[in-house]
Amino acid sequence: MSAPRVLVVEHEKGTGPAQFGELLTAQGLDLHLCRPWDGDPVPKEPDGYDGLLVLGGSMGPYDVDRAPWLPTVCRLLRAAVARDLPTLGICLGMELLTVACGGKVRQAEHPEVGLCELAPLLPASRDELFAPLAQLDTPPCAVQWHWEETSVPPEGAVPLLTSARCAHQAYRIGTSVWGVQFHPEVLAGDIATWGTSDVGPLQALGLDPAAVVGHVAREERQLRTLWGGLAGRWAAVVTARRPAPPRD
Repeated sequence: MSAPRVLVVEHEKGTGPAQFGELLTAQGLDLHLCRPWDGDPVPKEPDGYDGLLVLGGSMGPYDVDRAPWLPTVCRLLRAAVARDLPTLGICLGMELLTVACGGKVRQAEHPEVGLCELAPLLPASRDELFAPLAQLDTPPCAVQWHWEETSVPPEGAVPLLTSARCAHQAYRIGTSVWGVQFHPEVLAGDIATWGTSDVGPLQALGLDPAAVVGHVAREERQLRTLWGGLAGRWAAVVTARRPAPPRD
């Protein structure tokens, strides 16, 4: 039997799947990277794939002039939701999932950048991906890098995580589709280039790019363990829910 196939949508150079890519591959998944920023066409349907991973980017979900492929990604996400296909939208990926399914995204009143605490909500304790976070003695931390956020989640979305500055940090649609506002896939080396390109916006928030990266670097071992576990659980969902091969 062939390996489960996952379509990975990358919106911008330097925003790849990072440690998630390594961990998912190690779990036996076959990743197919789609880079519309480099000319790759975005499929309108997830035919032939057992999972969908939609990554982040510096554009917003409504920035079609800058990223004209975004409406097609929204169509792809709607098709994934309709099939309850194992899906994970990260940061921009969550914002696109929100818009695709009838919710709303707005400019964040309090942008989050760097390492931030998350608070599991009650439904997280029964969620396949987030139940272990609800059992921690201390609040989990994750890397944030967003100036926009979900203001109105899609109808029926189950809230899973929140934070002091952003109400909707994670939700689930159906049984197999998740969106997260934070970046579980990145470590200090991944965001170093983000800090270089976003010097002005970070300074406007009173943040020093080097200090942000240094803070993440000091917590890297914990981040690898915490969010590497999430990657492993998502890989297990993709593998468990792939269709059975036809009988001869």
